[in-house]
Amino acid sequence: MRPKPRLSFWQIWTMSFGFLGIQFGFALQNANVSRIFETLGAAVEDIPILWIAAPVTGLLVQPVIGYLSDRTWSRLGRRRPYFLVGAVLASLALVLMPNSPTLWVAAGMLWIMDASINISMEPFRAFVGDNLPSEQRTTGFAMQSFFIGTGAVVASVMPWLLSEQFGVSNEAQRGVIPDSVRLSFYLGATVFLLAVLWTVIRSFEYSPEEMATFVENRDRPDLTHETRVDDEYTGRGGRQLRVGSVFLALGTLFTLWLARQEIYQVMVLSAGLVFVGLLLLVSGLLHRAGRVQSAFVTLIDDFQDMPRTMRQLAWVQFFSWFALFAMWIYTTAAVTSHVYGTTDTTSALYNEGANWVGVCFGVYNGVAALVAFAIPVLARWTSRKLAHAICLVLGSLGLLSVFLIRDPLMLLGSMVGVGIAWASILSMPYAILTGALPSSKMGYYMGVFNFFIVIPQIVAAAILGFFVGRFFGSEAIFALLIGGISLVVAALLTLRVEDRDDVAAALSV
Repeated sequence: MRPKPRLSFWQIWTMSFGFLGIQFGFALQNANVSRIFETLGAAVEDIPILWIAAPVTGLLVQPVIGYLSDRTWSRLGRRRPYFLVGAVLASLALVLMPNSPTLWVAAGMLWIMDASINISMEPFRAFVGDNLPSEQRTTGFAMQSFFIGTGAVVASVMPWLLSEQFGVSNEAQRGVIPDSVRLSFYLGATVFLLAVLWTVIRSFEYSPEEMATFVENRDRPDLTHETRVDDEYTGRGGRQLRVGSVFLALGTLFTLWLARQEIYQVMVLSAGLVFVGLLLLVSGLLHRAGRVQSAFVTLIDDFQDMPRTMRQLAWVQFFSWFALFAMWIYTTAAVTSHVYGTTDTTSALYNEGANWVGVCFGVYNGVAALVAFAIPVLARWTSRKLAHAICLVLGSLGLLSVFLIRDPLMLLGSMVGVGIAWASILSMPYAILTGALPSSKMGYYMGVFNFFIVIPQIVAAAILGFFVGRFFGSEAIFALLIGGISLVVAALLTLRVEDRDDVAAALSV
């Protein structure tokens, strides 16, 4: 057995460079899709449910891609084939999205675009765990945060830049996307493909045989098929049947009650309970039939056996990403109405405000890129979880402060706090998590970890529109206040996380 070799700065740079393109696509999506929906006729309270495509595709795609990439080995390696396929599909979707003729077409394109981006993105997290020793992983994830921030800065401000500096039309008619947005998506598609191609061509991967020789993989917790055979006799299948029946019954009753009350926006939550119940019932029946080594049962059992650190981080991620999703889908509506004082999507003032939201998103991503390598230093002085909690509190202050602002320039100050939190969210949870994962299931568990990014987004999409419309008079600014409170909860939960790696070793750069 031998230690995993340390990589040079430029090797880490190269293996992370593809994230520049991935975040280019995500930033264009986050800053402009609500604008596209409103331009095509969506009401403010309907925007969250239209965004449901993004988290649902992540929920389905990422664990499957992670599971498959754990078991893939080709001439391109283990993770890189998925980088490439996702980049090609996402680039095509980015070209088609701003040409959507109707609202339902745009909603459908969001499904396709988000699924394609997720195919590329999921293996990148496992890529760091595969290639870097534990003492370099915080640096690896910080490098990803740097590229995420850099790509998002350029992508977020691009409609404003094209309009203000290059004279591209920013005028919108009802049902017609402005040229500044359309051209931004075309450029984003190009950057996405080229950046991922650079990583695919210039980086390397260890073969499964080489991975088995590294001493750190010998000491990782793992589960075997033999363990699962024993589980058949200790009642795992029976427990799954009982829990699945409870979920199915509760989900069905909740769905019927919501339908009777005509609260249709929240029915996605009850549908989720039904879905989870059905998954557990099928897995329990397969256990009882002796099919404990099937791929489906393996996926369900591995989910139940996730490490304790991962379970604790799951709650941190839930409240962090709930806040982020509220910000992404409601900032345009909040800024144009609360700061610019208009809800008319065809007015020059609205489109000026919508472009300024892109600038604000560019600022918070720029801050994230700048502080990405400062957060590990803060963690070395304190601890990784305390550093993450501090960053989340600063993000909360940033979101809460928007309520008090009437001058658009002052929004840039709010975005500084959001950017610090964003940089930490993109790196610290993963740096803590990788030390607790078995190397043979790194891709799958990274995919499952994405559940706790997309489930809060689904919850936000299901309930925010209902609460904003029912209790806050469709004032979008209150969604940002809810997001700020959610970040405080995430910060408090961070302090309960068990960080298995030795902090001093793990944070060396």
